[in-house]
Amino acid sequence: MKHSMKKIFQNLNAFMLFVVFVSFLFMTLTLEKQLSFEKVDNLNNQKKIISSLIKLKKDDIELALIQFNGKSAQLQNEIEKLRNIYKYSITEKYILQNEREYLNSLKELSLLTDTFTKNAQKYFDATTSKKQEQKAQLELKRAFFQLKNKINSIILKNIEYEKARFNIFKYLAIASFVITFFATFWYRKRINNIYKDIEFLFSMDKQKDPYDIFTQEADGIALRMKRKNVTTQTNPLFIDQVTGINNHKGLMNAYANKKGLKESFFTSVTVIEIDNFSKSHRPFTQELTQAILKKIAFTISLHEQPTDVIARTDYNQFTIVLSRATKEQAFRDMDIIRQSISELKFNTPTNENITITGGFIIKPNNASLEEAIRQAKENLAHKPKIGNNKIIQTKDIAKNQ
Repeated sequence: MKHSMKKIFQNLNAFMLFVVFVSFLFMTLTLEKQLSFEKVDNLNNQKKIISSLIKLKKDDIELALIQFNGKSAQLQNEIEKLRNIYKYSITEKYILQNEREYLNSLKELSLLTDTFTKNAQKYFDATTSKKQEQKAQLELKRAFFQLKNKINSIILKNIEYEKARFNIFKYLAIASFVITFFATFWYRKRINNIYKDIEFLFSMDKQKDPYDIFTQEADGIALRMKRKNVTTQTNPLFIDQVTGINNHKGLMNAYANKKGLKESFFTSVTVIEIDNFSKSHRPFTQELTQAILKKIAFTISLHEQPTDVIARTDYNQFTIVLSRATKEQAFRDMDIIRQSISELKFNTPTNENITITGGFIIKPNNASLEEAIRQAKENLAHKPKIGNNKIIQTKDIAKNQ
């Protein structure tokens, strides 16, 4: 069974997109790891702040109150930062789905922080009696430990989240490595086989050892090349002796052999004629005439594709059958052939360039090649009205009537 080169590259393209997607997931998890570090740093910083608040001395009450107010505001800012950090924690939000639990913990933390700051405020305000001050200090310590324990519980809970995130990362890494490992060797083997097919096609004429073609496309190309080789080994009766290309019989035979190679392309038929050059009007010697015919035939053959057929069908006429994807492309290629011939240089007595004029038609699917050649010659017959060195289409004739 032959493999489709197109399907292999489509699958390879999908695999590359998969690799990009997995790389994106790894990048996301890595960035989330950074957010987790920031969260722990934030919580540890809160512990430092409340520890510093509880150690404030009342010797200079005004300075203590200033420090207290600043650090109290900082505590609430740190809690708000934790809420903002969670917005980017995709794994926790959508995979672990701990949003309610986490936000409730932050809500409790905020309430305990408010309680702690109120008790701290009472402690700094408690200046009336020693008993009142001791009571306020006791409530402050209780609030401190409650707040500290809450911070520690959030840190411990974050470790659990990290463990769950690591498990996801671990299984994803293992799965992606296994898939990438086998897919890499799988596609490496197939790409090597495709390269071998290309090497085989490149050296097909010299290949002696048997080779099993891997892809459908290479098999199709090889089949076409074999058909072309068969058609080129033609009977000498099909070859024009002067130019070495097909004669009229060779044209018919080659066209019949190449019919199966044309796929769904358009077929154009053009009969070209060398201007001011005919059996009755022979301006050059036989040797120069043959040199001109050979060079024109060679120039046409330079533009020949595997599905094309070219032939010398009369003394000064050539018939060119092109198979192209569009009608416009067929005409454009035919006009390029005309221009190439007009640029040829010959050592003629007058030193004038040799030009050609052609009758061009798109062959209908239900018409024979003979009928198409006849229609092309009818277009060529309007040469006296339209002029030399042109490829004449049906629409050109309509314009000049």
